[in-house]
Amino acid sequence: MSEHFDVVVIGAGLSGIGAGYHLQTSLPGKSYCILESREAIGGTWDLFKYPGLRSDSDMYTLGYSFRPWTEGKAIADGASILQYIRDTARENGIDKHIRFRHAVKRLSWSSRDARWTIEAERDGAPVTLTAGFVFTCTGYYDYEAGYMPEFPGAERYRGALVHPQKWPDQLDYANKRVVVIGSGATAVTLVPAMAQTADHVTMLQRSPSYVVSMPARDKLADWLRARLPAKLAYALVRWRNVAVTMTFYKLARSRPAQFKARVIGMVQKALGPTYDVATHFTPRYDPWDQRLCLVPDDDLFRSLKKGKAEMVTDTIDTFTETGLRLSSGRELAADVVVAATGLKLKLLGGVKLEVDGAPVDLAKTMTYKGMMYSGVPNLASAIGYTNASWTLKCDLTCAYVCRLLAYMDRKGFVACTPRLADPSVEAKPLIDFSSGYIQRAIDQFPKQGTKTPWRLYQNYVLDWFSLKLGSVRDSAMVFSKAGVLPPR
Repeated sequence: MSEHFDVVVIGAGLSGIGAGYHLQTSLPGKSYCILESREAIGGTWDLFKYPGLRSDSDMYTLGYSFRPWTEGKAIADGASILQYIRDTARENGIDKHIRFRHAVKRLSWSSRDARWTIEAERDGAPVTLTAGFVFTCTGYYDYEAGYMPEFPGAERYRGALVHPQKWPDQLDYANKRVVVIGSGATAVTLVPAMAQTADHVTMLQRSPSYVVSMPARDKLADWLRARLPAKLAYALVRWRNVAVTMTFYKLARSRPAQFKARVIGMVQKALGPTYDVATHFTPRYDPWDQRLCLVPDDDLFRSLKKGKAEMVTDTIDTFTETGLRLSSGRELAADVVVAATGLKLKLLGGVKLEVDGAPVDLAKTMTYKGMMYSGVPNLASAIGYTNASWTLKCDLTCAYVCRLLAYMDRKGFVACTPRLADPSVEAKPLIDFSSGYIQRAIDQFPKQGTKTPWRLYQNYVLDWFSLKLGSVRDSAMVFSKAGVLPPR
């Protein structure tokens, strides 16, 4: 017989550990386990090892609502974030519920039995579990590999060509010439970090991104923490930062020209009046059509002003034996080339899904409250915000899942299935971003709708009221009891 749990969580990263905390705190009578395909806690923060790895959101919102972030820096390095996640798991006994090296391959739901069968592999051997509810906390990145374009002439290049997602442990770039290809968050993180020891770093981009600088330390947070209990200070700073982020996002979308001018003006001030900001820091798209890139304490700008780094906006004609030749004819010599060219997306970690023997194509489903899928019972996913800290939405999702399970227990329900029965609801892309990594995979993702509860608002305050206070019952959610099959 298969081992059975009330809830199986997939993934032991930032959101998976949060899910474990919420489950054991809100529903202490329920059994749960966390299945993790790798050998360590931490997810993204354990996987990535590239120089300068850090948060691109402040830790007062990226941190858990239930555990204050007490380190000095609000924009934290990857090692500190990883330790924070591991400490949270250990202090709350969540680590005892984790089963490492369990790669989930298939989820099969039986309405008659009201349970999921989870087929996994551990060190190549099959493992089968069952669960009443499955909560996936795998994010939407492909952990196997990042996106690597087919660069012309790359086979001729004699130097090191690496992707940040697979950073070599022994890569030596000290006193060497480095080219970082890319314009996103990873590239603007890598350049100043590598410039500290490299001979010279060139950031090569096809087109610019919006780059915003902010202090690595939060002075208000430091002041409050010195005077108030840690949890109160943390909550106040968290809500302050939520309000600031939402205000800036609203301004960016409602007044894009003014917001754009403001951001570019700040970059010009940081780099000086003679720097060619128009070429290297003025995007062709409106703010928040793609994510903004965060620079803590002007580190990228300082590297550029010191001459340790250089921005080049051009396209690649071909790799050569010693570097790259650009479309303009310029040649860049490089001992190391870092392709910070983006990520691949993979929903639910690539798990195959079946409901009553029929395969489920998630691209043909619609997301319910940003966490469940039309026609799929007893399955939720923790997916964070694209315009704010990931954990803000995941915390709300975890709390809602616990409320939903508690309601089902009180009423004697064994299954809950979102059903799209309103013909006036139109389908739209789940993520409205023009970024390449989104556009390459968005057709494989579920859709969102034009009405509640199918619409994804990307608004923490609206979600807080909906997911924390709103009823778990609505016309789109079908509940069923043992022995009663849900309607099709």
